[in-house]
Amino acid sequence: MYLTTVLGNLLIILAASSDPRLHTPMYFFLCNLSLVDICFTSTTIPKMLQNILLQRKDISYEGCITQIFFFILFGILDDFLLTVMAYDRFVAICHPLHYTVIMNPCLCGLLVLGCWVLGVLNSSMEASVSLRLSFCTEVEVPHFFCELDQLIKLACSDTFLNNLVMYCAALLLGGGPLLSIIYSYSKIISSIRGMVSTQGRYKAFSTCASHLSVVSLFYGTSMGVYLSSAVSERAYPSAVASVLYTVVTPMLNPFIYSLRNKDIKRALRTFFVQGTTKQPIVLH
Repeated sequence: MYLTTVLGNLLIILAASSDPRLHTPMYFFLCNLSLVDICFTSTTIPKMLQNILLQRKDISYEGCITQIFFFILFGILDDFLLTVMAYDRFVAICHPLHYTVIMNPCLCGLLVLGCWVLGVLNSSMEASVSLRLSFCTEVEVPHFFCELDQLIKLACSDTFLNNLVMYCAALLLGGGPLLSIIYSYSKIISSIRGMVSTQGRYKAFSTCASHLSVVSLFYGTSMGVYLSSAVSERAYPSAVASVLYTVVTPMLNPFIYSLRNKDIKRALRTFFVQGTTKQPIVLH
């Protein structure tokens, strides 16, 4: 599953980069999302596979904090990029005549840069606050990676500040983008309903279907993790739900974006054909 995730997302990046017809804001954001998905799974899965292979379950304290930093960073980046992609679809459908003016390369670059800056600031803050935690005995995290919530529960020191930072960040950086996505799609649906042509409605909706599927999958699985950990004291339901959004969701994203996307299919065919016909062909 990890190899499928990496290869699938790499193919999306290579296909969109190699085809000039896909050098548009939508595919620019998709390439960034694919890159973040590769990094997101690479934060936890290689270490888990190493533990399985070597039959060892230990991780250093520095390694644990580093894992928390990058896990939060790429998780937030996923969230932000999905929000930016929703805004891109909103502009494309609700303001089609001004799309190229609004979504210019400068704005696209600034949006992605802003996502990275906010992500780094948030993950740095949460990781630095975690450094003040102290533990009484040998720490055994009931998870397949160092999750911040599980680590806070095992601390012997006061965790009020950690919980405050964690829940405020989840509310602002998780709830805010979700509300933005809901607002964008409410405007998109209203605009689609106002279209006279049935073909125009179908074309407009088909450009959003893949993104909407990925958003539903991402938020559905990530909310499932926190709901399962809040409802049940046992770590097993939370670990199972975590597998869904750390492994399954990034693996499915390339399939969702490529199976119903004619542009990606054409770009992939072109990419592989060019790769197999680089040698000169001799005609007798």
